[in-house]
Amino acid sequence: MEKPLRISTRCVEMNASTNRSSILKKPNIILILNDDMGYSDLGCYGGEVQTPNLDRLASAGLRYTQFYNTARCCPSRASLLTGLYPTQADVGHMMYDDGVDGYLGDLSQNAVTIAEALKPGGYRCYMSGKWHVTNKTDGTDTSSWPCQRGFDDFYGILGGAANYYQPLSLKRNNEPLTITEKDEGYFFTDAVSDEAVRQIRAHADGENADAPFFQYVAYTAPHWPLHAHEEDIAKYKGRFDAGWDKLREERLQRMVDMGLIKPEWKLSDRDPDVPRWEDAENQDWQAKRMEVYAAQIDRMDQGIGRILDTLKQTGQLENTLIIFLADNGGCAEEIVPSSGAFFGGRAATFKTVDGREVRFGNQPDIVPGPEDTYASYGVEWANVSNTPFRYYKHWVHEGGISTPFIVHWPAGIQNRDELRHQPAQLPDVMATFLEVAGVPYPREHAGNTLHPLEGISMVPTFSDEPPPRNVLCWEHEGNRAVRMGKWKLVRRYPGEWELYDIEADRSETRDLAADHADVVEDLAKQYQAWAEQTGVIPWENLLELRKAAQKGA
Repeated sequence: MEKPLRISTRCVEMNASTNRSSILKKPNIILILNDDMGYSDLGCYGGEVQTPNLDRLASAGLRYTQFYNTARCCPSRASLLTGLYPTQADVGHMMYDDGVDGYLGDLSQNAVTIAEALKPGGYRCYMSGKWHVTNKTDGTDTSSWPCQRGFDDFYGILGGAANYYQPLSLKRNNEPLTITEKDEGYFFTDAVSDEAVRQIRAHADGENADAPFFQYVAYTAPHWPLHAHEEDIAKYKGRFDAGWDKLREERLQRMVDMGLIKPEWKLSDRDPDVPRWEDAENQDWQAKRMEVYAAQIDRMDQGIGRILDTLKQTGQLENTLIIFLADNGGCAEEIVPSSGAFFGGRAATFKTVDGREVRFGNQPDIVPGPEDTYASYGVEWANVSNTPFRYYKHWVHEGGISTPFIVHWPAGIQNRDELRHQPAQLPDVMATFLEVAGVPYPREHAGNTLHPLEGISMVPTFSDEPPPRNVLCWEHEGNRAVRMGKWKLVRRYPGEWELYDIEADRSETRDLAADHADVVEDLAKQYQAWAEQTGVIPWENLLELRKAAQKGA
């Protein structure tokens, strides 16, 4: 057995008042990420979805109220996995290869994943779920696949979305898998959970049982399409019949009561493209969309419950650091009937496993949930998911970048059922893991010089010490933001800068740019310095590069 590691002075001090030894074995680490879920959907963040297992993690751990992602699936994953900003990991936008550093759409070899960084510390590394940080998915080049980037065992998809009954780009390690009629009852969310359970049991029973492990569990739920089991959908029958206006108000009050948001923060206006609930057509169908969305999260939570039970049964729950978060805010993207032509063969199949035609589109004659449908819940319900904030996935206003963030580690964190209001963002997760594991960040890997780690450890905030960073920056598709202290400067492309006092108005309802020109100027300079340092290309310039490439093709 490896020698137990004294992890950090701060962690030792946190445990000093308990009967635990101040010398801790390296903790296991589980990172759970879900896909396209709003800030306030979970029960423990004020939502209507029944999430008892995540709620119990929160009640026995910490909930962060100001943790931020990067507003989109793959840039968030690249940043989370590497401790860098998306452009530094070569996933500055999506999976497009724009032929320029920062925008190659393939995880950089000048970055290490959390798994690669933890390996020298004796960690075994496992993954179940969605990868989505490479455009090399045909098998001719696997250099950016999970098993080539530090993971000892992988089950999941390489792409960005999946038919839950028949996911494409499905792999076990480097081998392709195809779901057929023989796989009766297959559902991707369940498979992600079951494979994570298998990995935990195999580790506990295997020859490396004395080694710590890192596990990355990356659900696609509740990303479209709206696919769910009827028994899960039935739990929410009638729950959303009151409509989006009343439900947003009710969420707001629950969030205030929980201490997640301040009473003085106003509820942002209903999206201008959304009618009053009283004026909405097809209300039964509209409510059904949200019922299916809730069922997707519910099913994920059930699987997380099985993971927690397995940790407990194998004696590993106490010294396992578990973090849960979402990759971006609620998704307002609409699925139209012609979407099949775009998604087919990548994120969608044209036929069900048993040969029926898949019906694409958000329209009242298609009730979502079954395998032969392909729909999303739209801007109406994304506006609810992001209560009380503005905008959605893609944008860097609070609705696009705010995520629930739960930390649970009985052996390492003394505090229980507490809130943490210190701001932090995705690169800080790797820095935190490296500190608790006692593993240094490398300068080079596999012969490649690495970008310096951008993350700052969040370990001090476990005991409610001051925030690790004062300046946070974002960019996605020309949408830009910088936050320093109480001020946040944000731009919705191609509009002008807006300025908000986040301490007084985190829902961004009062633009103060005209009143504080000096603050706008200073923060704009801060943003520009960050953008130049990290290799951000202005969105309009990137679009011109793409046009030129298309002309030359």
